[in-house]
Amino acid sequence: MSPSDAAGIDDPDTPRPLVAVLDYGSGNVHSAVKALVAAGADARLTKDRGLVMDADGLLVPGVGAFRAVMEALRASRGDELIDRRLAGGRHVLGICVGMQVLFGRGVERGTDTEGLGEWPGVVTELDAPVLPHMGWNTVTPDAGSRLFRGIEHERFYFVHSYAAQHWSLDVIPPFPQPQLTWCDYGTPFLAAVENGPLSATQFHPEKSGAAGIRLLANWIDGLRAATL
Repeated sequence: MSPSDAAGIDDPDTPRPLVAVLDYGSGNVHSAVKALVAAGADARLTKDRGLVMDADGLLVPGVGAFRAVMEALRASRGDELIDRRLAGGRHVLGICVGMQVLFGRGVERGTDTEGLGEWPGVVTELDAPVLPHMGWNTVTPDAGSRLFRGIEHERFYFVHSYAAQHWSLDVIPPFPQPQLTWCDYGTPFLAAVENGPLSATQFHPEKSGAAGIRLLANWIDGLRAATL
């Protein structure tokens, strides 16, 4: 089965939600745009604030150091856009360092940097004999995960030395509990989080073959459902 078949996007009647890929200087993100298109989205790399706010979904990429990504987000006022979307219940997906900066702080090589603070916690170096963690690894999603529906036992592609290794957000009913997906590399760390309109993956879906396309398609299905 091809990724497009798995995503169910060959049907011309299937709507393509608009996904803005935030262009704030985070390096080559064209592979993410291509993967989103393959998964069924109308994806656009953009700095346009109106488009970022009006899109059905926003993807926040991130490569490099936590501090550099935060500085670039703040310089472009991308942090404000992310916060405003989430305040309005609009969907956001962070990838790699784009996931890490959603936490309260990041500590890299002795540098302590304030993050976006959407989730409490600190991103720290993995306790592993070889870094970076580079290559394919399996993950353990929560039973109710929507992102990993149909791909619970697949492998995904990681490139990182730092991660959130603890979850400390207390959610009080009737609000739903976040869906947490864990991976192990020397120590357990969060591979993905699904928390209402805010989702994130530490791995790169756009580099994870058919499984990554399926995960993006699952996220895009959530965008379609939100517009009904």
